[in-house]
Amino acid sequence: MLAGVAGGLADSFGVPDAYVRAAFVSLAAVWGLGALVYLALWVVTFDRVDDVEVDLVAPRRAAGLAIAFLGLILLFGVIGLWPNPALVLTISALSFGTAALADGSRVGPLTALLDSDVEKPSRARLLIGGLLLVVGLYFLGSTVGRLFEVGAVLLAIAITGLGIAVGFGPWVRRLLSDLGEERKERIRQEERAEVAAHLHDSVLQTLALIQRSEDPTRMALLARHQETELRDWLYGTAPLAGVDMVSTALKQIAAKVEEDHGVRVELVTVGDHVLDESSRALTAAATEALVNAAKHSGASPVSLFFEAEDGWLSIYVTDQGKGFDVTAIPSDRRGIAQSIRSRMEKVGGSAEISSQPGDGAEVVVRVAAS
Repeated sequence: MLAGVAGGLADSFGVPDAYVRAAFVSLAAVWGLGALVYLALWVVTFDRVDDVEVDLVAPRRAAGLAIAFLGLILLFGVIGLWPNPALVLTISALSFGTAALADGSRVGPLTALLDSDVEKPSRARLLIGGLLLVVGLYFLGSTVGRLFEVGAVLLAIAITGLGIAVGFGPWVRRLLSDLGEERKERIRQEERAEVAAHLHDSVLQTLALIQRSEDPTRMALLARHQETELRDWLYGTAPLAGVDMVSTALKQIAAKVEEDHGVRVELVTVGDHVLDESSRALTAAATEALVNAAKHSGASPVSLFFEAEDGWLSIYVTDQGKGFDVTAIPSDRRGIAQSIRSRMEKVGGSAEISSQPGDGAEVVVRVAAS
């Protein structure tokens, strides 16, 4: 909190800042060693880095770091560097107990105590922190002496703290207020930069392509794709990075069919589902039906409707084109038989095809959600 040394070490080790500060305080009880190490690191560190989100280490490695530090403290005691065993143990117990209770990387202690839905590790942290505090206070009481002497010490600490609050309170309050305003301004600047970068990479690029194109159909498709992407980004419906969803696959399929065949596809999704073996077969069958409609129906637009409801995934491909006789499909045309019906049967799904000459067509593929 003074120079960022503890925060930098915490980021390097992948542990919360509070525990690194507790380690410095504990080492300070060994003839001021912690303060000397802190100042030395402050002097030799020249690079200033911005605050970033750091992934915490695995619990096993965190336990290893804790054991290593405990061994270091005990080593100093074995070789006779402890000024007073009670003092070192008291300060260490209080420091790490406070760090455990103030650990901001997990659910707070009060929440862990009152909320029954909080995971057990947070409650364990609360118990460990409380136990360390109790041990520290025990050593403190046994070192200072009788209860009335402890009361006098606490009164002295309270008076000192009151004096610090009266003398430096306004300055600290102004400092915290300035830091809060600076943080808000930095967040606003980052948001503006993010918006500018997205508009540059998407909208401005699309506008440039439209200006260079002389095909009205291609210009309309580019504008339609950009409108869909911009709406998804503005309203938070864009897919998560690294997550494959049925809705994402259908958007890509619709965009490719529009680009390849010049037919507008009206896509509507209700619900969503992660892409697995069954849903991949479902989207593949729907792709075949959509391509057939774009190539042979003569209709535009073609409707593509996806629904995830009541434990079923369903896709409807509908057009108002010239239609066909389902019973009169030539035997050498294997698209419907193999790419749609057979594909759905393999995953326990179904395919229904309804069409009459001159009356459009509708293909419904359905599979149970896994």
